Formats: sequence, structure tokens, C-alpha cells
Amino acid sequence: MISIPRRTLLSGAAAALALSACSSGGRSGAAKVDARADAALAFIDSNHPGTRELREKSAGMLVMPLVTEASFLYGGAYGRGALRIDGATVDYYSATQASFGFQAGAQQYAHILFFMTEEALSNFRASQGWAAGADIEYVSKDVGGNIGAETTTALAPIIGIVFGQAGLLAGASVTGTKYTRIIP
Repeated sequence: MISIPRRTLLSGAAAALALSACSSGGRSGAAKVDARADAALAFIDSNHPGTRELREKSAGMLVMPLVTEASFLYGGAYGRGALRIDGATVDYYSATQASFGFQAGAQQYAHILFFMTEEALSNFRASQGWAAGADIEYVSKDVGGNIGAETTTALAPIIGIVFGQAGLLAGASVTGTKYTRIIP
């Protein structure tokens, strides 16, 4: 296990808090989160229609329509999203991430976590703060039109798709991201 110095952790947390203040754009209520989640789903449906099959087979999905990440050696990311089951929002979550290393830049992206089993969904919902780790199978944007075919045969309990990347920081991953239930 990697030991993160307290100063690094605090710097990353401070960056994530600063990002949350910058990305909120004023009042960020449930209606705003839901509208952004709807827009993210419409985007992925039109650009990667194979994800519709994933959505139909999943027990639920966490839609994070806008995650803002910034770093200069120490970094952080923050976003808000909606947990949907059978097409309806049942909870809201924040996503925070802290990082350190040789990095500089900023970017925004969206991601969706598809919970492919009831057990994975239940474990996520029951946790006080769930951290994304090695139990997620990721789909890259290079898969393109084959997203549905490639992922629906996977045995992973959770499938993550990162999309809509824009900015000057290379790469985006949800590994190490902590999800916490919120009231928007």
C-alpha cells in the first residue's frame, strides 16, 4: 500500500475544495445535477450507441456529468452526479480525488459507472464513502463504436466509461476517486 504524506493529502484536498467552489457556478441543486446527467447520457447515446445495451443490463449507474481536475505537482478533482436505477435518480454523490507527482494542467470530463450486479450496487449504496479501485473495468475512448460489444461480455461487477475530456491535462481515470452521498 502506498503511504501518502499528510502534506500531500492536505494539498490535494485543498485543491479539490477549491475546484468544488469554482465548478459550482452558483446554486447546484438537484435539478441542475439531473439536467447535467441527462445531457451526459444524451451525449454518450449519440456518440456511443452501444452504451444503451450496457444501461439496460446494469442494475444501476452513477452518472458524473462534470468532473473538474487541476494540478501542479499536487492535484485534485471534484464533481457531482446522480445515481440512477431504472432511469430514475435515487441519490446524489460527489466525487473527489487527490493526486501528486509530475503533473500540471487542468481538464474537465464526465464518467459513468455501470453497476452490473445487484451486489455491486448494494455495496456502493451501503458504504459511507466508496473509493474506486481495481474492481472497475474501464472502457477507453479508442473502443468507439464497440463499447457495447466489448463491455457487455465482461465479467466485471462495475464498468466505468470516461468521456468528454477537454483541457490540457493528459489522461483521466476514476481510480482512487472517492464517492460520497450528498444532498445537493
